[in-house]
Amino acid sequence: MCGIVGYTGSKEAAPILVAGLRRLEYRGYDSAGIAAVEDGSLEVRKQAGRVSVLEELLRLRPVKASNGISHTRWATHGPATDVNAHPHVGGRAGRRSTAVVHNGVIENHASIRRELEAEGFAFLGQTDTEVVAHLMARELERGDDPMDALLRVLPRLEGTYGLAVVTADRPGEVLGARLGSPLVVGVGEGEHLLASDPVAIAPHTANVAYLQDGEVVRLTADDFEIRHRERGSVTPRIDRIDWKPDAVELGGHAHYMLKEIREQPDTVINACRGRLVRSEGSARLGGLNLTARQLRRARRVVFAACGTSWHAALVGEYLIERLAHLPVEVEYASEFRYRNAPLDDRTLVFVLSQSGETADTLGALREAKRRGHPTLGIVNTVGSTIAREADGGVYLHAGPEVGVASTKAFSAQVAVLTLLALHLGRLRQLSFSEGAAIVDAMESVPALIGEALKAEPIVEAAAESLTKARSVLFLGRDVHYPVALEGALKLKEISYIHAEGYPTAEMKHGPIALIDPETPSVFVAPRGPLHAKTLSNIEEVRARRGPIISVGVAGDDELASVSDHVLPIPDAPEVIQPLLAVVPLQLLAYHVARLKGCDIDKPRNLAKSVTVE
Repeated sequence: MCGIVGYTGSKEAAPILVAGLRRLEYRGYDSAGIAAVEDGSLEVRKQAGRVSVLEELLRLRPVKASNGISHTRWATHGPATDVNAHPHVGGRAGRRSTAVVHNGVIENHASIRRELEAEGFAFLGQTDTEVVAHLMARELERGDDPMDALLRVLPRLEGTYGLAVVTADRPGEVLGARLGSPLVVGVGEGEHLLASDPVAIAPHTANVAYLQDGEVVRLTADDFEIRHRERGSVTPRIDRIDWKPDAVELGGHAHYMLKEIREQPDTVINACRGRLVRSEGSARLGGLNLTARQLRRARRVVFAACGTSWHAALVGEYLIERLAHLPVEVEYASEFRYRNAPLDDRTLVFVLSQSGETADTLGALREAKRRGHPTLGIVNTVGSTIAREADGGVYLHAGPEVGVASTKAFSAQVAVLTLLALHLGRLRQLSFSEGAAIVDAMESVPALIGEALKAEPIVEAAAESLTKARSVLFLGRDVHYPVALEGALKLKEISYIHAEGYPTAEMKHGPIALIDPETPSVFVAPRGPLHAKTLSNIEEVRARRGPIISVGVAGDDELASVSDHVLPIPDAPEVIQPLLAVVPLQLLAYHVARLKGCDIDKPRNLAKSVTVE
């Protein structure tokens, strides 16, 4: 979950490292630091707080070295303090020989710490990472090559890690190691970089090599080598980043979240490009690597996901069951991986993850593969672990998403799941005319999202009524229930207002006890077969003097008559309504948080990519 950047080359490292950390700050922002080798000794600058605090420290105490490592932290062991900030330094008193940054969790750190303390190594903080630095220092005392030393340290570590290391005796080298936590090498000319996300590398090179579990890398200015812990030398595969570096710039927007909400018309275009087949009234998803016969043979689909991806999967459940008459189950990946869920040989398992590195989702993938099931990934990040390990899958092509609260990735996932539902439906009983109508509907989505975005001033006015709320209910029926869940998640993530999503009819079975003049309800209520029933549920809340905000079709006078605020969306076929209805909910959360003065792109306690359990 933390951000790692390493650099070696001919340029001054500190500005490159800090700029990389700024691009990775969405992965953690409790503290930040850098370590570099200058005149044969380690120079470390680190401090609790944001990257801007580190920048000020470097202004007062500059580091001029041309290689180094850096880190921005999301705390797992020990609070966010200066001493717990990375990098951590290893060595006995008076001899600091190595510095380490780490993403992941070392599960057996306590026993290693006791062993090292008995040998005279002094620990300064409470993190699990410090044991790695001292283990490296102990190996280096024997005069070993740093890469060999690291290869001897790694078998001692239980858990997960993405590591970057520098040693005082090798000023031109940066080492990296990966097990369960992503690392990528940036391949430049006269320089090489290491990072936990290619976002940090993109301004310097489009050529990258993704490390795989068990691999160790040594970077110098002119070259890099990769070795596997057990299999020896590895020939790297060089990939190219498929988006432009300016894709992670704000581009005049106040926040990344707002930028990414407004990018959603293009997001859906990119998710659907080349996949809609009008002549067949269907969709083509070649990356599934399954024949039509294999897909027809399936009798059940299981989705495993976390957070926003879980909500997108719920939308997929409604659509696949409706269009393909195929039973679907949506599982929390964190639960699926540890329970003995019955899966037969006609079950397809899909895992959904924006980053492709989510630890729980990756664990679910590996459990399904272990049991011999066709396992498919729906991910955004090319070259990610899930993308590599899945038997097949679909890329979202949403581009980098920097805002911690996911927006455009949700829309891309829903768009891809709609295509999947269409594809599976056409392989079964869905008629050509029905399929062609869905193709038409999907092609209209970008323009319709554009129309929904034009209502932002109306959403902003409604947001003012929520700023003092302590709790908000989000309610939706059928395919709009997961949209309500997603709206509630967005509000709680960035405004810190408690919010819960429910199926609208379930309100009567408990949550209605919460309704009072201080507890607003947000109804997702576009026109559809259940619209009249939703209006009746709204009346039940009105009878108890509960404030009401509704997402509904522009010009729905009946809905307007029972709502305090209506957030308008264009009228559209039901199959694409989730892609429209979520937009005002994203904007609502954004503007509530803005009006409250919250840190929208870096909400407290959260990080973008959850790579620990």
